[in-house]
This record gives sequence, structure tokens and C-alpha cells, in this order.
Amino acid sequence: MVSSKGIRARLEALFAAAITAADPYRLITRVTKVEGERLLVQESDNTCPLIFPLTGRIFVIGAGKGAGLLARGLETVLGDRLAGGVVVLPIGQILDLEHLVIINGEHPLPGQGSLRGAEEVCKLLIKAQALDLICCCLTGGASSLLVSPVRGVTLEEKLLVNQLLLSCGADIHEVNIVRKHLSRVKGGRLARWSFPATMVSFILSDVIGDDLGTIGSGPTAPDSSTFREAWEVLERYHLLDQVPSSALAYLSAGLNGFRSETPKPGDEVFTRISNVLVGSNRLALEAAAAAARNSGFAVQLVPAPLSGDTGKAAQRFAHILRSILLTIREPICVLAGGETTVLVTGRGRGGRNQEFALVVAQELASEEGWGLLSAGTDGIDGPTDAAGAFVDGRSVARAIQNGLNPSDFLSNNDTYTLFAALGDLFTPGPTGTNVMDVKVALLFPPSFAPLD
Repeated sequence: MVSSKGIRARLEALFAAAITAADPYRLITRVTKVEGERLLVQESDNTCPLIFPLTGRIFVIGAGKGAGLLARGLETVLGDRLAGGVVVLPIGQILDLEHLVIINGEHPLPGQGSLRGAEEVCKLLIKAQALDLICCCLTGGASSLLVSPVRGVTLEEKLLVNQLLLSCGADIHEVNIVRKHLSRVKGGRLARWSFPATMVSFILSDVIGDDLGTIGSGPTAPDSSTFREAWEVLERYHLLDQVPSSALAYLSAGLNGFRSETPKPGDEVFTRISNVLVGSNRLALEAAAAAARNSGFAVQLVPAPLSGDTGKAAQRFAHILRSILLTIREPICVLAGGETTVLVTGRGRGGRNQEFALVVAQELASEEGWGLLSAGTDGIDGPTDAAGAFVDGRSVARAIQNGLNPSDFLSNNDTYTLFAALGDLFTPGPTGTNVMDVKVALLFPPSFAPLD
């Protein structure tokens, strides 16, 4: 029988392959190159490159967990051609960039650093001229790191609106509709700040479906939603009497045509914008799959991204693993990606990946010959220093032997404490990228020889 230690080493190696494939520096330097006085951007092997003349000044702006490495890659490609720029990164991220200013903002809730970052980005863009080229780096986390509420609405008031929407059960699409209409930079408004300069936006996706209007709340993408839809969201969830009066007044003014709408598809500002998707969760999973095959595993990639309630998603994933274990004849690697949600009712510490792992462990507590790593590609799972956790067929038994009841920790949203006690936390540290979560499971037939 294969050992837990050997399984864990393989799981870490496959996670590392996924992270390497989603490395922002690697991605940006692969798709961009300077040829004479032109910047060539190769979106894919099957398309002609986008061509951007380098006749004016070149600036770099950006925000997000992986924006720093995207910016560093652009510095490598463009060198001394860069005239400057501003990139907003999470507090704690330190990056030595030669031509660019780094501002640290707050995440997951925006703060004064996020406001300052947006202000400095907009100050730069408003000075841009028609011949200038703006290279924008956007990754997950930009919604919190690049924040500029509409005039008359404070950051605290906008945060309250956001919290009301999240607590009432609004989905991310509905939250974004309201959020975009209370922002000076989201929902395509950043594109308006840069016009008439040319902008190419390099985007690393952290959302299911890779919707450009959702990543970072779509600051450089057209927004098809309206003030009326934003108002209807508040009506639907009976929030009109709870939303701060300043926000309600602004939305009402927009509804009646006294405030400008977010720029829509076909708006002239987008004639000067190119949005380029440089990486995604799927890219990371395919790299892990290739690494697994090279290590002698058959591979099964779950086709649909995992979403919705974490517990239910984990139960469905466990069902897939159990079905394979019933008939397995060769080592198999099962891969899945996506991003689930946790309804927090307890007071403990943890994150969606740690909860996912524990639910799978409970579902498969009677099964042998398997191991799972569930982890966030940014290296962070919830408000903890872990990216996720390892589990296998003995995880639940080991917990009980140590006097720990897994169900109690789940109900208190305290999976971090449980996995810390078992030594099963996965703590790679911040990875510099963010393409949602990956689930890597290894399954073995009963007769398979040990890995170590």
C-alpha cells in the first residue's frame, strides 16, 4: 500500500506544476515581445499577434495579487522604454521594480491604501495622450486593491452596501452590478480615464468562466448592466431602507439620467482598448495533468468548475473519487478547479479549501488508497496563513484518536485548528499568482507498491 508521506510529496509536486504554469512573470514574457518600434502581443498560438506602435510614452498600471509579477515581466520586455507607472499590491507584497511605483492596498476589505492606489493610477491616466500606450496588469484582488467610490459616497458607506448584499444572499453578478455603479474605476470606467490613449490590459483570471467583466470588477471591460438593474437588486433583497442615503441618492440620480452610465459595449473608449487573457485556472489544471501523466498516472479532469456551497461541492467530488476507487486498476490523478463558498456561522479559523478537504475526508473515511490536496493558488485560504490542507483515508481516524471531533470543527468553521493539530496544513506562502483553487487527488489500487 502506498504511504501517506509518498502521496503528500506527489500532491505538492503537482500543485507546484500548476503554480508554475500560472506564474504571471512567465505568462507575460511568453505573450509579449518588442520588435523594432512595436509591441507584439501573442494571445494564442492560433491567432495573429496584436501590434501596438511604440511611438509615444509607455506606462504600466495595475492591481491585484499577481499584478506585481506581470509588471516585472513588462519591465523585462520593455526596459528603458517605460516612462513610469503605478501598481497596487496587497500589504506585505514587496517587489523591487525599476521604473514603477508600488502602492500597498488592503485586501480582502479595501482601506486607505486602496483609495490612494486608485487615486495615483487615475492621476497618471488623466495625463495620458493619444500616442501613449498604457499596459494594464489585472489579477484577482483588484476589486479590493483598486477602489474609488463615486463622489459623495465614502469608502465606509460603500463597504456597508457590499456587506448588506453579501449577507442577504445576492450572488456575485448582482453584487457587481451595484458595486460597479458606485465606483469611479470599476465596470469599464478605468478605460474611460485612459481615453484617448491606447490601453492593452493583461488579465489573469480568478473567476469561473473567465468573464472579463467580473475579474477585478471589470475596470477595462464593457459593462452591460445599468443603474436600473442596480436599483432592482436593492429592491429584490429589500435593502432600500438599509443602504446609506448617499449611495441611494447617487443610484437614484443615475436612474433618472443625472449621472453617467458605465461604458457599454460599442462605447468609443473601447476602440482604444484590448483585453488579453494571459492565464486561468484551466491552464494551471492542464499543467498539473501533464505532470501527473509524466509521473505515470492516468488523469481524470473534472470538466465543470467547482462552485456553490463548499460542503455540497466536496460531497460531489468525494462521490467521484469513491466511484473510481471501486474499480481502480492503475494509479489515477483526479483534478478539479473552481471556487466554492462557505456560509460562516462559527467563530473559528479556516477557509473554503480546508473545509472542502475535511468534508471529503469524512465522506471517504472508510476508504483506503487515496490522498487529496485542496488549495488556493494564491497560497492563502481564508484569513489564515495556509493555502489549504492534505487529507487521506486515515485523517478522520487520526483526529478521533487525538480526541478531536471533525464535525465539531466544521460546525464552528474551525478547520485550521484541526489541521494544525494533525500537522496537515499546506503552507507554501503567497505564490504571486491567483487563478482560483485546485483540487489534486491521487488514487491507487490496493496492490500498488509504496512511493517511498
